[in-house]
Amino acid sequence: MSDQQTFTLQLGDTELMIHTGKLAQMANGSVVAQMGGTTVLGTATISASARDIDFLPVMVNYQEKYYAAGMIKGSRFIKREGRPADDKVLMGRVIDRQIRPMFPKHIRRDMQVMLTTLSYDRVNEHDILAGIAASASLAISDIPWNGPTANVRVGMIDGEFILNPTHDERKKSDLNLIVATSETEIIMIDADANEVSEEKMLEAMEFGRQAGVKIAKFIGEIAQKIGKEKIVIPAPEKDTDIEAFIDANYTEQMRDCIFNMPGKLKRFEKKAEIMEEAKEAAIEKFGEDYDLSDFGNIFNTLFSGIIRKSILNDGVRINGRKLDEVRPLSVEVGLLPQVHGSGLFNRGETQGLSVLTLASPGNEQILEGIEGETKKRYMHHYNFPPFSVGECSNRLMTGNREIGHGALAEKALEKVLPSQSEFPYVIRVVTEILQSNGSSSMAATCGSTLALMDGGVPIKAPVSGIAMGLMTDKETGKFEVLSDIQDEEDAGGDMDFKVAGTAKGIVAIQMDIKLTGIDMEVFKKALQQAKKGRMDIMDAMLAAIPEYRKELSSFAPRLITMKVKQDKIREVIGKGGETINGIIDSTGVEMNIDDDGTIIIASTDAEAGAKAKAMVEAIVEEAEVGKIYDGTVTRVEEYGAFVEILPGTQGLVHVSLISNERVEKVSDYLKVGQKIKVKVLESDKMGRLRLSMKDAQQ
Repeated sequence: MSDQQTFTLQLGDTELMIHTGKLAQMANGSVVAQMGGTTVLGTATISASARDIDFLPVMVNYQEKYYAAGMIKGSRFIKREGRPADDKVLMGRVIDRQIRPMFPKHIRRDMQVMLTTLSYDRVNEHDILAGIAASASLAISDIPWNGPTANVRVGMIDGEFILNPTHDERKKSDLNLIVATSETEIIMIDADANEVSEEKMLEAMEFGRQAGVKIAKFIGEIAQKIGKEKIVIPAPEKDTDIEAFIDANYTEQMRDCIFNMPGKLKRFEKKAEIMEEAKEAAIEKFGEDYDLSDFGNIFNTLFSGIIRKSILNDGVRINGRKLDEVRPLSVEVGLLPQVHGSGLFNRGETQGLSVLTLASPGNEQILEGIEGETKKRYMHHYNFPPFSVGECSNRLMTGNREIGHGALAEKALEKVLPSQSEFPYVIRVVTEILQSNGSSSMAATCGSTLALMDGGVPIKAPVSGIAMGLMTDKETGKFEVLSDIQDEEDAGGDMDFKVAGTAKGIVAIQMDIKLTGIDMEVFKKALQQAKKGRMDIMDAMLAAIPEYRKELSSFAPRLITMKVKQDKIREVIGKGGETINGIIDSTGVEMNIDDDGTIIIASTDAEAGAKAKAMVEAIVEEAEVGKIYDGTVTRVEEYGAFVEILPGTQGLVHVSLISNERVEKVSDYLKVGQKIKVKVLESDKMGRLRLSMKDAQQ
């Protein structure tokens, strides 16, 4: 333990500490990052041998431990931490997008970064600290990596930016922007916002970039002092002979496929035919013993290179589309007869069907984590079945990609939903991607807006989204931004920049890049071009449904909201829930009671809802002085009779108030169980009621 060291950096009012040389020393790289009482262990490892694969095998695992916040998992049956909650899966994806561009692309040895929250002070957020720990563990390790990187969160309250806002500050913030940087430029962006303008968003990004660069340089200095020598993994030699052969003989066929072949599947099929033909010709030319193991990568690189050169040199894209042109749009609402709302959004060959379900407040999702227990009333779930890309697969369960795309569309709509007091429903939208050729998450965003409007949800403003791409020339520095990217423009391009917003401003951003950084000028152009594309898409959506419907679907439950005194809640519930369950069983409604006395009755049958409301009103009703009630005699005494006028509420009719005539014997006039009319004359300080039969008859 003699190599233990601590490095510190002041960030505003908070001190960032990186501890090394103590924990998890069998990992290739290990650090503990700390801010205040929040600490995260970051470890980086690499396997000893490569796999026979054609992609970069990097895994990021983000884990929270309940002990970090002094908690035990709330489930009665499972106390061990299991699969990370969705928000931790999402943060793992954010960190992956931060570090992945910095790895040499040719590595085929498995690499894993594990991030474990060891303690949490409920002030300093552990997710940002985890991104810093990931970078530091890789930077000091012997794993080949072209970092360091860093990430920060930018909040905004009253127009002022806040660096790494606390847990409480985030609740008040109009912006939740995560910016990841290298030592000079931005690598990754993830944001949700309350209709923030493009200009303000650029300012926030620059604010975050400056802070991120400071942290990245700090990590770089640590690596210089204690970092291990990097493992040398040579890149495979480029086969210039095969490259020249394909270029000379098949470029024109590839160009014809790219620019003249209609439809993704036909284009991919034609591309595969050309590749197979070229490979057979190469075997004939170079001999069967020639190593063609990298033939596919060479062919794909040349194919993508044709697209890149056409865009940069001629401003022409696949099928001849212009750089800022959105593919043909088709929008439809109200497709499904029985659901609460539906919208079908088509952009080119991407098609998303979004379906709305409304439910009572009792259907809120309860989320458990080291931040505590919270409730969620709006959910968006995204499904990407294999048939959407014309494939077969046995992987039908929800994966991290589905969680990520669903969450992006969810946060895009979250800021425009009505408050719970305005619209007390729990809202769930499911998007089924039925066809996919680029930017299905933005199709889900647009489809969600359509489904909500079709279902009569009073959203504050409609939201549309678009995915922007980028092609660059490293030698000249030239770049072009692409609107509404598709297939090869995504896979062979340099950026996937998704922007969602209203006419007023941005509500969500997610950016992935394959470069090691992007200049702010690119972001400026991308945001301006994205706004134009978003508004074109918005026009098509509003042509189908100009505003949200003023009536809910007849199949949606109607909510009746009541408020009772808190001391009456027990009476409504009854012993062991007997009373409330009796109301539910006899009417078929759903009922939810809050601690403040708010009761919400949900039913698709208006008559049943009204009946349940009347039953609750009868239970909680209080006697009103001067009002006449139908009562039942419960007890007869010499001095008068006790009469129940409401469930659980009774008063005394004194012998002198039974009749206008003199009453000698009460039992001559009244019997237990007898129905009579009485008037409430008085309610004393103790709540005792004085009733009169004779005044009720006047």
